[in-house]
Amino acid sequence: MFGRRRSGSHARGGRPRPAEAPGPDLADDLDQPAATDEAAGAAGPEFGGGPWDAAEEYPVLDRVDLGSLLVPVTQEYEVQIVFAEQQGAWVNVRHGDSQLQLQAFAAPKREGIWPDVRMEIIAEIAGAGGQSQEREGPFGPELLAQVPAQPGTPSAGLIPVRFIGVDGPRWFLRALINGPAAVEPEAAAALEALIREVVVVRGDHPMPPKDLLELRLPAEAAQALAEQQAAAAAQQGQDGQPGQPGQPGQGGGFPFNPFERGPEMTETR
Repeated sequence: MFGRRRSGSHARGGRPRPAEAPGPDLADDLDQPAATDEAAGAAGPEFGGGPWDAAEEYPVLDRVDLGSLLVPVTQEYEVQIVFAEQQGAWVNVRHGDSQLQLQAFAAPKREGIWPDVRMEIIAEIAGAGGQSQEREGPFGPELLAQVPAQPGTPSAGLIPVRFIGVDGPRWFLRALINGPAAVEPEAAAALEALIREVVVVRGDHPMPPKDLLELRLPAEAAQALAEQQAAAAAQQGQDGQPGQPGQPGQGGGFPFNPFERGPEMTETR
């Protein structure tokens, strides 16, 4: 978990997003208003103009370097990396009772992948016993969905989530919001503001489209983990019992993930 005070300034505007006709709004079924730019701007930190590409001139803020993602850190947010064997790794951000998951993926040079990924998500949610509707959000087309509270068990009840996608230069950023921020504009404002200040570091190395960009611990956290693992190994050698090295960020993830490791395909363009 990383926390520091925000500093610097915010830029307004940002790259234009393609407009699509919004579909029926699931928020009506939840008796909650859909998020709008006006409502979202009424609360929470001031919005920036991103998410940003590392090659852009982006505002100077306190950000933690997690490899492919530079994520703002303030006292308002709890930031973790979550490691999972089947889903890869993602950044988990908690704000109040809401959570935000962030993952970045490689994308083709000349076209975005969010339209294809949305169709994949819609199909996976339907197959899991949930439902989803497309609508226009502050970042362009997004999905408001209801998914099983327990994966593979629709009878356990459904909970609301939002899927947000942003196509950048040779990268795609996927954001998943759950908790009150999935349906309440006031709660969503702070997480949307954070998304607008995320910086994606794509790198120059070639990658197949939709491959997950690498996340890594900051140097200090990686060193602390190595020391913890070494101490656990030493303890195991003394008493013959398995050590218990800590796993940073475990337990912070949202239980529903319609992909093995996020929106990846075998297709290479």
